[in-house]
Amino acid sequence: MARYIFITGGVVSSLGKGLASAALGALLQARGYTVRLRKLDPYLNVDPGTMSPTQHGEVFVTDDGAETDLDLGHYERFTGRSANKRDNITTGRIYQEIIAKERRGDFLGATVQVIPHVTNAIKEFVLEGNDGVDFVLVEIGGTVGDIEGLPFFEAIRQLGNDLPKGHCVYIHLTLLPFIPSAGELKTKPTQHSVKELRSIGIQPDILLCRTDREIPREERRKLGLFCNVRESAVIEARDVGSIYDVPRAYHDAGLDREVLSAFGIEPAPKPNMSRWAGVTKAFHNPEGEVTIAIVGKYTGLKDAYKSLIEALTHGGIANRVKVKLDWIESEIFEGADPAPHLEGVHGILVPGGFGPRGAEGKILAAKFARERKVPYLGICFGMQMAVIEATRSLAGVSQANSSEFGPTAEPVVGLMTEWLRGNELEQRRAEGDLGGTMRLGAYRADLLEGSKIAAIYGKTEISERHRHRYEVNTAYRERLEAKGLLFAGMSPDGLLPETVEFVDHPWFIGVQYHPELKSRPFEPHPLFASFIAAAKAQSRLV
Repeated sequence: MARYIFITGGVVSSLGKGLASAALGALLQARGYTVRLRKLDPYLNVDPGTMSPTQHGEVFVTDDGAETDLDLGHYERFTGRSANKRDNITTGRIYQEIIAKERRGDFLGATVQVIPHVTNAIKEFVLEGNDGVDFVLVEIGGTVGDIEGLPFFEAIRQLGNDLPKGHCVYIHLTLLPFIPSAGELKTKPTQHSVKELRSIGIQPDILLCRTDREIPREERRKLGLFCNVRESAVIEARDVGSIYDVPRAYHDAGLDREVLSAFGIEPAPKPNMSRWAGVTKAFHNPEGEVTIAIVGKYTGLKDAYKSLIEALTHGGIANRVKVKLDWIESEIFEGADPAPHLEGVHGILVPGGFGPRGAEGKILAAKFARERKVPYLGICFGMQMAVIEATRSLAGVSQANSSEFGPTAEPVVGLMTEWLRGNELEQRRAEGDLGGTMRLGAYRADLLEGSKIAAIYGKTEISERHRHRYEVNTAYRERLEAKGLLFAGMSPDGLLPETVEFVDHPWFIGVQYHPELKSRPFEPHPLFASFIAAAKAQSRLV
């Protein structure tokens, strides 16, 4: 039977519960165990799909088409285990399902309440589908004391009694702030956070304490005494140079050893940390540096491009170079020459996005990359803008545009109304709901034999994750291919363009899907490895 680890947070938000969960999962894997990670989000949105990236960060998409919290990206990158729609749930989704049951009469006239109906639904979500898994790690979003999080805390409290003895451990992540005027770390915020947790019936087994310096022995003793945990269970989570240093840092601090001890697993299997040793060695010992310009529209919040940042880092690891990111808001190009901002960079990446704001700036970035022979990777929206640029500049269609931005006489990019998912036809209407209605999840693409992208993948049939509502119009394909823009990847039915590339350019590729979602530090995505290799060549490092 699976054992359960519940990770909660206190004092302040954004301490890194998702990263801590992912790192712990990786450490348990290093000891030979199988793991599954899940995220409980207390907000009322059904999923983050309609939330602004500048508020919530990126939307991580799974193979089965779920739009989920970005922490699931950490889970996948650190464990290599693909998540699915059953690994992330929100208050909104729980209430949606409960209300649907109530309307059908499933509760047989009973009064529907938070306890037991909402808490039971949360428990069912946590427990479902864990056969054959050694450890299930469950992260609760937000911080202890948040009103919206109370049903989740109550549910995991009940699970502590429902599960067999020795099958449940609680980890509480807190902050130990350093007060310069006092010259010491302060334990009181953590004490109050644990007091809040205990007031709702949860006694943490382990304290994971974020800090920028070593925790003195006296502070450890004090935390153990006043928070009712063993001194050895006060684990230092000190700041590190890279997120890929976290598994080793937590291992050295004794986190995985303490978790297994809390479950009564002694002696613990010896860990094999060679995978992470290789990743950190490559990351910290680069043989050069490349600069990649990211021309986006959500650059004010880097979490909006979290998977993209990590995939570029993985490409750097594959090529033994440090990847320096130059963040450029695409709007600044509109009505201006992009050259002063882009000259000197070794690669240009235009990521996904929605809406007309900044679109013309992305088109100018694609034009600069095409004309100056700078390596270019266009992802989703970035591919669409590159195709619009080519249609205007090379095919002579000056009014080429996307119907996403309004009515246009030349819809080079248009709204998809139907497509095949396997053998099923999916249909959408322009006036329909926004949430969950895009082309979402893993779809197959067939690559043209002899194309640059087929050589990069080393095969002609691939599967990648999508998240988009608009598609390049194949009516313009013949004119564009005559000008050197090859439609090198198509959907199996030949109707939907998946990749484009310029045949006379050193490295200019656009993809309709999101390859960054499947990149791992120990298995960099081939597109990002190749893109950084092209940037490395551009910088004359090779």
